[in-house]
Amino acid sequence: MVKSSFSHVRAWVFDLDNTLYPPSVDLFSQIETLMIDFMSQTLGIDKARANHLRGHYWKTYGTTLAGLMAEHDIDPNPFLVVVHDIDFTVLPKAPDLAAAIRALPGRKIVYTNGTEPYARRVLNARALDGVFDAVYGVEHASYRPKPEQAAFEAVFALDGLPPEQGAMFEDDVRNLAAPHAMGMRTVHVAPAAQSHDHIHHHTDDLAAFLSQLV
Repeated sequence: MVKSSFSHVRAWVFDLDNTLYPPSVDLFSQIETLMIDFMSQTLGIDKARANHLRGHYWKTYGTTLAGLMAEHDIDPNPFLVVVHDIDFTVLPKAPDLAAAIRALPGRKIVYTNGTEPYARRVLNARALDGVFDAVYGVEHASYRPKPEQAAFEAVFALDGLPPEQGAMFEDDVRNLAAPHAMGMRTVHVAPAAQSHDHIHHHTDDLAAFLSQLV
């Protein structure tokens, strides 16, 4: 039954962080530390205030960067270079996930609120390089972040991807609302399920879930 609900899908779109690797790896603890340092130095505030604004902007704007751009006119490029300068060796290789994604019929895409160079480093560490047909970052949506529908529309237009033929895999439930509204099949990838009208499926094991679809 699960397989039949994906029979129309010809484009498989995957978020990156906490979707193509388990949240237990906790790359974000590294990224958040660098965000706090950058914000403290750039805005001239203490680290406690920087951490508060980091979380507030993420909740309000979709990403901390979007909040910094809107509230402080921050140039996104230096910020993105700094916060993605992390240790990728903590990521385990994922041969089972690579095989499951390769077996999917159609086009395979990564779309992240990070950058394309950052995404490619994550994919390389996970041994997922060469698995995807395209990798898109926030820069491809003119720095508009998910969950904004305009961001999805920009990336899908760039790729030539018809949303009604697509499936979206995401750990953040906010980022599945727009794909659902655009006609995509939506899969929440997270340790715990959440009930929302815009979520069609949930899995805590992406490789196992994908293996059901071929």
